[in-house]
Amino acid sequence: MTEKLYIAGHPVAHSKSPAMYNALFRRYHLDWEYGFADEPDEAAAEALFRAREFLSLNVTTPYKQTALSCADLPAASAKLAGGANVLLNLNGELIAYNVDGLGCVGYLESKGVRFREAEVAVCGTGPTSVAIMHAAVEAGAARAVLLGRSKERAQARMRAYLDQFQELVSTAIPLPSPVEGHLSLVEAYEHAEFSFGEYESARSVLSEADVIIDATPLGMHEGDPAPFDASALHEGQTVMDVVYGHGPSALLSEAQSAGARIFDGRGMLVMQAVETAEILFDVFSAFGAMMEDPPREDMFKVMADAAGWEL
Repeated sequence: MTEKLYIAGHPVAHSKSPAMYNALFRRYHLDWEYGFADEPDEAAAEALFRAREFLSLNVTTPYKQTALSCADLPAASAKLAGGANVLLNLNGELIAYNVDGLGCVGYLESKGVRFREAEVAVCGTGPTSVAIMHAAVEAGAARAVLLGRSKERAQARMRAYLDQFQELVSTAIPLPSPVEGHLSLVEAYEHAEFSFGEYESARSVLSEADVIIDATPLGMHEGDPAPFDASALHEGQTVMDVVYGHGPSALLSEAQSAGARIFDGRGMLVMQAVETAEILFDVFSAFGAMMEDPPREDMFKVMADAAGWEL
């Protein structure tokens, strides 16, 4: 029987995920089929999750928090982010992960961006933003700042994140990070300085940051403004906008004019897919599927080519 996998969210018709995953499954001779699950509202999304009629889902805006709430076994990555973007159905139990952070930071590192001892500013207060901030901290960032339109909202999200982080650290087995060169959970908690703020009063934070990542929906549509006054940006910085699809966003255009190195969200999407595929292969190998883990570089190339992107 063909196993079903989907991209779940609203809207999803623009997503490159089905083309990317189906190309990967064909390359490795898997009888898996990946499609769209455009759910118009939260009730429909929850019904999809609870029906468990899939092998795995990638979950996108706006249902990541709903996905986490439906999970039986949430991984640390989903707990820390406050939302899940991968749901894996293992014998009727849903395991939740969040690979937003690993996808974003992993792609930037592959392009030579250094996070060790860097100052990192992340825009947005949703699960994607928090996941990226956490991945930057595990990659060795010295300071992580979460920025939003509302200082109070940013403070509340940071507090929830740090409370969950502290709880996980208090029960963590002191193992090294599975990612070479990254910090363990305990090391990351002890190493980084955390702060929060609002865009309006964050000019000095944005000017001092080595890496700035916009994880808000702004920029998804042509004509969207940058989330903050980009005049603070300058040469030597790295600026990423997680959206893609219609050319550089306003933020990336202004950052490039200021001399910063820029990235849109295409590479992050492909690297997220690599992380998701590794989870699928690892879990189902452990439970009898007997798959071999393909090389990450090969998976990245197969999926980037399927999306029509040269990254």
